[in-house]
Amino acid sequence: MTFTALPDLAVRTLGGSVLAASDESFAEKENLLNPWAPAFAPATFGPKGQRYDGWETARRRAPGHDWALVRLGLPGVVHGVVIDTAWFKGNYPPHASVEATAVDGHPSPAELAAADWTGLVPRSPLQGDTSHAFPVAPGRLATHVRLRMFPDGGIARLRVHGEVVPDPDRLTGLTVDLAALENGARVVECSDAFYSSPDNMLFPGLARTQADGWETARRRDDGNDWALIALAAPGVVRLAEIDTTHLKFNAPAEVALTGLDEHGTPTVVLPRTRVQPDTRHHFRVTSPEVTHVRVDIHPDGGLARLRLYGDLTPAANHALTTRWQTLRNGM
Repeated sequence: MTFTALPDLAVRTLGGSVLAASDESFAEKENLLNPWAPAFAPATFGPKGQRYDGWETARRRAPGHDWALVRLGLPGVVHGVVIDTAWFKGNYPPHASVEATAVDGHPSPAELAAADWTGLVPRSPLQGDTSHAFPVAPGRLATHVRLRMFPDGGIARLRVHGEVVPDPDRLTGLTVDLAALENGARVVECSDAFYSSPDNMLFPGLARTQADGWETARRRDDGNDWALIALAAPGVVRLAEIDTTHLKFNAPAEVALTGLDEHGTPTVVLPRTRVQPDTRHHFRVTSPEVTHVRVDIHPDGGLARLRLYGDLTPAANHALTTRWQTLRNGM
């Protein structure tokens, strides 16, 4: 699996934000984290010049370089960075670098300037109109990254792919969504992702369109589609929310949930149950301690969101806290 298959910890739809930038004379810094592919329409000039779906700074006439400070939407361990100069052909920076830091709470840009930063991507050459993928050796926890470009120019997108590491203070001792991507859950296998990724159904918030969820191709056999979710941590599921919002003519007819414990032993959590299109369904359930849940949709279709609310096991609480402290301290 390449690192780009991991979640983009910085994308706007997961809560990422560009907190500050040295300059954004031509195009806004916020464009760096747009979830869609960079777009371009030639000869669309505004008061500042040609419009770009990216971040573009003024031409530097003094020593120095430009930078942008990004708060990750989800804290985690970075496995790779993508710096995309799409559509910037005569105005891209010749070099760029990326650093990371981990700071508790909600620091200001001034407070982050004094933080301890670690290099992720060393100063590296860039080409125009090109997506540059930089693998990163997994290391410490990151909550913020700093993108530097030398000396100036335009970058369309910054993607920071990695493994979500949830803050244990948000999970321990509480009833939580064990299937939430922001809590560290992931889809590890699925039968089909023709139209959209199954990870979408684990995203925060409500789906805005049909494309925001998981949707499979139409089946032409007697089987059914499924996805296997590694939960944020081992726990007991007590409430399942199966959301088919926006899926009006392509919702599944029925859905089932099966829990798997640490040994892979299966337990039916929700038997095969009829669901309706464009509807949020809630089912009180009882599961043993499970590490994974498989969702089966019959025969095909899609889900906008899947929520599995429950409680972490005491051992999971301890493991989350220990891991957070270890990664936070760089041990």
